[in-house]
Amino acid sequence: MAILKIARMGHPVLARPAEPVADPTAPEIRAIVEDMVETMIDAPGTGLAAPQVHIPLRIVVFFVRKERCTEIPGDEPADLTVLINPELTPLSEEMDKGFEGCLSVPGMTGNVARYRRLRYAGYDLDGNRFEREAAGFHARVVQHECDHLDGILYPQRMDDLGELGFVEEMRKRQIS
Repeated sequence: MAILKIARMGHPVLARPAEPVADPTAPEIRAIVEDMVETMIDAPGTGLAAPQVHIPLRIVVFFVRKERCTEIPGDEPADLTVLINPELTPLSEEMDKGFEGCLSVPGMTGNVARYRRLRYAGYDLDGNRFEREAAGFHARVVQHECDHLDGILYPQRMDDLGELGFVEEMRKRQIS
């Protein structure tokens, strides 16, 4: 396993749609996922998309810790999840704003509107299709990571760039 270099905002790999994975069970896909997980943990992050490590394939890995979950029904922890060729379906038009960070936009945070509830589906490393429903932070993580597969970074989702800033400066604003 290896820790991979993370692409930063401005790199072309982050600005274009990723290609579907033809065979989720291929040994090279398993190796990519192992390296992605190691990179995500080292960074540290809660999610990582393949384009963020210069691999233009539709693969995301993520987990959700219990302490990050909100009070929104359906916002539950998730063990390490490998999601290949994901499909997202909003379950309502209801959206919530929340501050997000990104390993490809280091040191920054922004207030982003995301669907409150969604269903996501895709394939695991054994080629099994699975489907889950998520809400709150869990749903936010999935949407954020899957945006990378479509060449979208969270600042592009923001409707007010006045709510984008360096983490330490934004923390000061929240305190005062």
